[in-house]
Amino acid sequence: MDTALKVAVVICAAGASSRMNTEGLPVRKKEYQKLNNGNTVLGTAVTAFSCVPSVQIIVISIPENDEDAARAALPANLLESGKPKILFVTGGRTRRHSVFNALRLLADFAPDYALIHDGARPWVSPTLIENIIKAVKKHNAVIPLLPLTDTPKECESPWDAQTDNDASPVFIKTHLKRTNTGIAQTPQAFKFPEILDAHKKAATVETEEFTDDAEIWGRFCGKVAVISGDPENRKITFPEDLI
Repeated sequence: MDTALKVAVVICAAGASSRMNTEGLPVRKKEYQKLNNGNTVLGTAVTAFSCVPSVQIIVISIPENDEDAARAALPANLLESGKPKILFVTGGRTRRHSVFNALRLLADFAPDYALIHDGARPWVSPTLIENIIKAVKKHNAVIPLLPLTDTPKECESPWDAQTDNDASPVFIKTHLKRTNTGIAQTPQAFKFPEILDAHKKAATVETEEFTDDAEIWGRFCGKVAVISGDPENRKITFPEDLI
């Protein structure tokens, strides 16, 4: 009975990739760039999810009028097979808006669980995906977490190394415990009806920023469980990350 539960995936690929700019050259959308495996960043991520039998539908959020480019970035056999079903949805002004658009599209398919993943994390493994699915069925909300190797500090005000100067010093507010702190990864997985409802509520709080979907769940639903993340599951931000 458990294996019949519907698992859907949202892959976020609607961003502008502004930090991929190199020496003033035009920005190339990172999800459409090729890796050493000959596949694109987006295609590599989608392939990993397609290898997991319980994943039945994938919705990819993309920029407006970009579906042709997004399709071209995927292996043709994935689109032709129809397993899993692959759909595209126009993203929004922020990542949260894009995820909400995808979740609303998924509502027509009534999945039991939704995994939400960064399209710029191509090296996600089928093993991690399967571990996340197993955990979400037990805990309703779960994310992969990596341990910190350095000691984190919380500052009294926003700090940016680019604007670091003696005229406006920033001071430490809290010395956080490394053992209680970790680095969040994706995919983050949730029971579908609840995460959709949480995003509906988050959409009414435009003045509040949410860093990821786990924070939205925590704000409106409750606790989020963690499992071990994967150091190979890196996110591409800058051109050198493609290597």
